[in-house]
Amino acid sequence: MLDLIPAIDIKDGACVRLVQGDLNKNITVYSRDPLEMARRWADLGASRLHLVDLDGAKHGRSVNHDVITGIVKEFSGVMEIDLGGGLRDLDTIESYMEEGLSFAVIGTAAVKQPGFLANACGAFPGSIIVSLDARDGKIATDGWEKTSRIDVIEIAEKFAQLDPAAFLYTDISRDGMLCGVNVEATRRLARATPVPVIASGGVKDMGDIDALVAAEEDGICGVILGKALYEGTLDFSEALDRVSGGAPD
Repeated sequence: MLDLIPAIDIKDGACVRLVQGDLNKNITVYSRDPLEMARRWADLGASRLHLVDLDGAKHGRSVNHDVITGIVKEFSGVMEIDLGGGLRDLDTIESYMEEGLSFAVIGTAAVKQPGFLANACGAFPGSIIVSLDARDGKIATDGWEKTSRIDVIEIAEKFAQLDPAAFLYTDISRDGMLCGVNVEATRRLARATPVPVIASGGVKDMGDIDALVAAEEDGICGVILGKALYEGTLDFSEALDRVSGGAPD
């Protein structure tokens, strides 16, 4: 069954959403209490949660530690929780894992320090997700502020040898735009390696959920849900029913 994973993006201690990952404009604050937002998704039946330390991604270190730890401590026995943003050393990952974090999401450090990624996959087997964030098929790093010449599929094939738990693929051009997830690019990535792929970026409504469910056989295992949930263009309970086998209206 396709995992539906609500996202809580944290900036300055608040739950926010960005447009195309731009920290300098179009920041919408949806809650000053990310912990309360986590309770909301848990109450609606979420089995998994995606946390992002946006300040951490920008500064290259964990910033919103207390907020994140509070969520992990309260919900680690209720939901699987993954965290990305500023995870650049094993000690930081270990500290969150000891609190109950399920998965650490490594993006920039995976690209810039592949040795670190290898060490992380070795130290935390089955608990490392590699974030592949792309513009026009090329990898972006540093909180999406820099775009490289590295092809997504090529680097995924290399990283697959480290046996990560999953790839998290985000089409940055669609992120926060409510314009529809890039199913075909996600499908191509999923077909290229044996590593399961989580889709992200641009999810708008139930049509995206149906398209991703249809692509599960290609290796798409889940989807990050952000702005569509917060703006109400996608109903989480309805989506859960759909992936559980409910027929379209």
